[in-house]
Amino acid sequence: MIRLVIADDQALVRGALAALLGLEGDIEVVAEVGRGDEVSAAVVLHKADVALLDVEMPGLDGISAAARLRTDAPHCRVLMVTTFGRPGYLRRALQAGAGGFVVKDTPARQLADAVRKVAAGLRVVDPALAVESMASGDSPLTERETDVLRAAGGGGTVSDIAAATHLSEGTVRNYLSSGMGKTGARTRAEAVHIAEENGWLL
Repeated sequence: MIRLVIADDQALVRGALAALLGLEGDIEVVAEVGRGDEVSAAVVLHKADVALLDVEMPGLDGISAAARLRTDAPHCRVLMVTTFGRPGYLRRALQAGAGGFVVKDTPARQLADAVRKVAAGLRVVDPALAVESMASGDSPLTERETDVLRAAGGGGTVSDIAAATHLSEGTVRNYLSSGMGKTGARTRAEAVHIAEENGWLL
């Protein structure tokens, strides 16, 4: 029996996944959580074999939660699920130790098979996402450019971004400019959008 923890911030999606996977004879859903920072405790408490993690969650995103599990519960395998198949997410999830990455519209039977494969130590990646990931390449942004574009996503002024990132306004302008150049964007908002679509800001 595969003991499974499901983490998704949308209660309806979480419940649907639990109901569908719970119908499988060899999968037992032992816990459901709605925040990324609740994953490790649930996995340890329920001795889960696999954690099914959404990428975007409050408290801690799914990729960071996967990385934390490597320390807190190294026996637990991770299968990431996401609504948006952004290639950058796939690369970062695999780097964080995830054994699989699928999109949420994966048919129930395939999702159950993915859980089984990940539990067995195999790697499972959505084929279309794998192709996109290879085509898009790694993030061209530096760590600081990433921080500044992430802060810019809130729509604040340069002064707001400077305060949030503990940088001077001039330095923020420089990073915004270089970030726009690297993403090929004409505006700050467009640079944020492009970086988000590629999964470079998570």
